[in-house]
Amino acid sequence: MWQLAIPVWQLVLRSAVIYVLLLLGLRLFGKREVGQFTLFDLVLVLLVANAVQPAITGPDTSLTGGFVITLTLFGLNAIVAVLRFRSPMMRRLTEGRATVIARDGEWIDAALRHEGLEPEDCLMALREHGFASVDDVALAVLETDGTISVVPRDQDVRRGRRRVRSRRLQ
Repeated sequence: MWQLAIPVWQLVLRSAVIYVLLLLGLRLFGKREVGQFTLFDLVLVLLVANAVQPAITGPDTSLTGGFVITLTLFGLNAIVAVLRFRSPMMRRLTEGRATVIARDGEWIDAALRHEGLEPEDCLMALREHGFASVDDVALAVLETDGTISVVPRDQDVRRGRRRVRSRRLQ
């Protein structure tokens, strides 16, 4: 129950490789929030999780191995979170960039295809923002977190003064 079947370093390495592989795969997967997953997306995530489990544990089924793997995954996740916070490059790599999907009342078909979006799904998002059609939209942006931001066509844009406080080092 407590005896490891493989060395600790191998469990850590296996966990790290699978973590990075899944992080890259999900990053390339697209900009969807977990709440926006389709049934197909959910099935894919469950099957991938089931498929990579033996690659992480190998022949080890001990509780100690489970602790090592869990600590490794939490540690890697914490490291990635800190790097994302401190490094704009890491943030870009893990989050990507926002994509303009509609401008001046028209969908940008190339952007929709690139992001794997159907116009019907985007129309649903517009309706959630209170717009009847894309004709009412000056700009629609698929944000990095999977949400869609919308700027109306007939709205006066109000610009306020940017208030920034700075302290000079003395």
